[in-house]
Amino acid sequence: MSAARIKNAMIGFYVLLFFAWLFGPLVIMSASAFNATAFPTVTPWRGFTTEWFAELFSNRDIREGATTSLLIGIGVVLVAVPIGLAAAVLMTKLSSRARSIYYAVVVSPVLMPGVIIGVSTKVFWDRLGTATGASYSSFFFDGYFLTVMGQASFISAYCMLIFLARLQRFDRAQEEAALDLGASHLQVFLKILVPFLRPAIFSAAVLAFLTSFENYNTTVFTILPEKTLTTVLASKVRLGTDPSISALAFLIIAITILGAVAYEVKARAEARRVGAVG
Repeated sequence: MSAARIKNAMIGFYVLLFFAWLFGPLVIMSASAFNATAFPTVTPWRGFTTEWFAELFSNRDIREGATTSLLIGIGVVLVAVPIGLAAAVLMTKLSSRARSIYYAVVVSPVLMPGVIIGVSTKVFWDRLGTATGASYSSFFFDGYFLTVMGQASFISAYCMLIFLARLQRFDRAQEEAALDLGASHLQVFLKILVPFLRPAIFSAAVLAFLTSFENYNTTVFTILPEKTLTTVLASKVRLGTDPSISALAFLIIAITILGAVAYEVKARAEARRVGAVG
């Protein structure tokens, strides 16, 4: 066997091993959702069943936690995406020296442990509500509000990075031409910049929602008496779990794969359409 074939075989083996390590646990967990056993496992195989999906949908805590996570995720998108967009646009207007300082400041929440962000968010809004004499029924002490604010404080930095990557390909001559022709800055932003950033806005919104949906470290300190899907799952794992968790994991994986396939099909269709027009 030649050296080139040995090299290709080793590379193929490494890629196979990598994907097995990456997706193996997901495959095993998905398979355990269909095993007729009281514990999430693949072996021994007791027979095919779908009862754990019925058990999943009948679990009130999981339903309420998923609904709360969905609402918080939407709230985080509405807060983090505009903040990230504003931060990215502002960065492009700064000088190189100020830009480095500004970048270090706005990215610092990403480097902060989620526990610190959760505790500091709770303490900050609690002290602010107490100082203003707000009642405990106000938003200062609301778990939904605190969780959205806590998560958005670092998720907005992720959104900013996505917008910055897109803005690097933006031609500033379009803005200058529009301003020379009498357009206002608001019109330039809405008619030129926003359409150019539309793919990045969609990507940032998806990233913000998914990051919020799966967050635990920050959420566990800010959600107060409420519960999200991650906190419900964490409590179930601590107290003992059943294959209904595997059923939930299977549904999340299936939805993710279907979403990725749909996006790829749409992207290729748009690419073919642009190629045909060109």
